[in-house]
Amino acid sequence: MSDYSKAFRLDGKAALVTGGARGIGAAICEALAQAGAAVLVTDVLEAEGQATVAKLRAAGGKAAFLRQDVTDEAQWEAATAAVIAEFGRYDILVNNAGIETAALIANCTLDDFKRVQAVNVDSVFLGMKHAVRAMSPGGAAGHGGAIVNLSSVAGIIGTPAHVSYHSSKGAVRLMTKATAIECAALKSGIRVNSVHPAIVETDMGDKFVADFVTLGLAPDVATARAGMEAIHPMGFGRPADVACAVLYLASDAARWVNGSELVIDGGLTAA
Repeated sequence: MSDYSKAFRLDGKAALVTGGARGIGAAICEALAQAGAAVLVTDVLEAEGQATVAKLRAAGGKAAFLRQDVTDEAQWEAATAAVIAEFGRYDILVNNAGIETAALIANCTLDDFKRVQAVNVDSVFLGMKHAVRAMSPGGAAGHGGAIVNLSSVAGIIGTPAHVSYHSSKGAVRLMTKATAIECAALKSGIRVNSVHPAIVETDMGDKFVADFVTLGLAPDVATARAGMEAIHPMGFGRPADVACAVLYLASDAARWVNGSELVIDGGLTAA
């Protein structure tokens, strides 16, 4: 008989989580640590990142912090080396770091568009590139592993005033599938999947709603929020809802899940 409870455990494994200082990223770090993984938390927000690590350690988890600009390849090389040096292995990468810029397409500057792509797309490419190098047979870690990329329902459907964000999350969705198929073909032992949340109760979620007012698409925040909540049949999500999905995909419970897109949206895209 299989021991299903152990399938969700991450004991003895090591993870790198980008954008782990707060919000969804911090919840993901907490979930992985509670399941037994050692976690390297990376972010540009040093104080918040150190606070997240302190919280994980206080709860008995194994964690460390590294400042990382996820658009810089040299810093990806350093982060990849750091997780192996700190914990002796590298099993899980969660590409969570991301930003959102709202603008009507006629007013969206090329610089703003490129900035969103750099943080949301380039970082995922670089993270996967260096994780695959390290996790593949013969690499610095060499035991295979799991990569989980944070996309969004914005990578599946569209909304007004977020063309740069939607394009970035659509790119993450298909980069995930392409890398998953490649890793399977090469028998690397690496699984790659994406998670697609709708609006979650975080600072970024609040900004997403408020942007509709700023751009004249809603008269006030209360109206904008009510309108967005109305299209989420189960209401807005919590960071823990996304963290549970990431935990599943990172664990051996998902050993036959590869190239999938796990939608966490309270029913939004089912309507």
